[in-house]
Amino acid sequence: MKHKLKFVFCLIFVLTAGNFIVPGIGCASEPLIIGMLHWEEYPYAEMMRNSYQMALELINKEGGIKGRPLKLVYGDDQGEREPGEKVVRELAKKGAVMLTGGYASSNTIYTARIANKLDIPFLICTAADDRITHRKWENVFRLNPPASEYTKGLEDFFLKEIRPKTMAIVYENSPYGTGSALRMMWFCREHDIEIRKIIPYHKERAGSAYFQRILAPLKEEPPDVIYMVSYLKDGVALVKKIREMKINALLCGGAGGFTHQKFVTMAGESADNLVTVSLWHHQSKYPRAKAYYNQHVEKYSETPDYHGAEAYSALLVAADALRRAESYDSANIRATLNQTDMKTPFGPVKFSNYRKFERQNSFPTLVLQIIQNKFECIWPKDLVTSKFVSPSDWRRSD
Repeated sequence: MKHKLKFVFCLIFVLTAGNFIVPGIGCASEPLIIGMLHWEEYPYAEMMRNSYQMALELINKEGGIKGRPLKLVYGDDQGEREPGEKVVRELAKKGAVMLTGGYASSNTIYTARIANKLDIPFLICTAADDRITHRKWENVFRLNPPASEYTKGLEDFFLKEIRPKTMAIVYENSPYGTGSALRMMWFCREHDIEIRKIIPYHKERAGSAYFQRILAPLKEEPPDVIYMVSYLKDGVALVKKIREMKINALLCGGAGGFTHQKFVTMAGESADNLVTVSLWHHQSKYPRAKAYYNQHVEKYSETPDYHGAEAYSALLVAADALRRAESYDSANIRATLNQTDMKTPFGPVKFSNYRKFERQNSFPTLVLQIIQNKFECIWPKDLVTSKFVSPSDWRRSD
């Protein structure tokens, strides 16, 4: 009955206003809705919302979706399971033909399950827990690499450039932190790198005294590298504490909180020469990467990192799929997403099935270093903007 009334309304609108109807798609002037799973308290929420808005403006300026304006409807999933599941249902009721977003791994695995159950295509752009694309959920697609692949570029850099002999791994005991840490543990074991210490930490207890206690063993026997997986606030606290304790090791971040310009500002001198995994750099050769970066800086007076590029590109991918869809039912949207093969500011996007992953995008990751308060790309060689700077107090194992 609801769909019949909607059809009658559109027919009346056509007869009175002179618009036309696209068969099977709806009223030509009616906005097409994408539901945005957006955690308002996420450290990168503002950057990502701004990036969505930039992409939306570009899409609608270029004609929207087959002449229809694209509209974004946001729902705050709060980074928690129950609010996230509730938001998915609410966005479905509001007419979203597909979803995008998904930041925290700990709740995205549940929101993805509900989206699949409700038969709504969901393009995830940030949550990295490997399991999300292991579940045979036909409606779930992921733009960003899974957590276990974040370290690929860094591993290459280690093997070919600095060849560390010892390492300590410090990580937040969340799905994202654990996934990245486990991959680095396997890498060390595969390449005979001695793991001096494995230190998981509880983010709820993170603080100066707590970090002082759990990092104390590294003071006695410093490793060549301390690899850390944390979000922004914890990352800053960890690095400051390590510098304060004078633990002479090459500090290395596993993306997350270590790629934001706020990290440099908040950590100050403690951030000097830190190396980090990253999924993106504004001087990459990807289409519109530099243009996106410059526009974001000009419009919002903030330098975006890969989280912003993910958000911007996810909406471009969603729009591309919708433009190619014959109609906006889930089966047609899934079909066009599965056929996606495009270059975005974030990087190449093609959803593939490999190993246990399904509908997963994958591409090489970068290595950045903070040099004179700026992020410079030091790996891979074809994207280098600066040479690796060895910290003056760094003493590697013999």
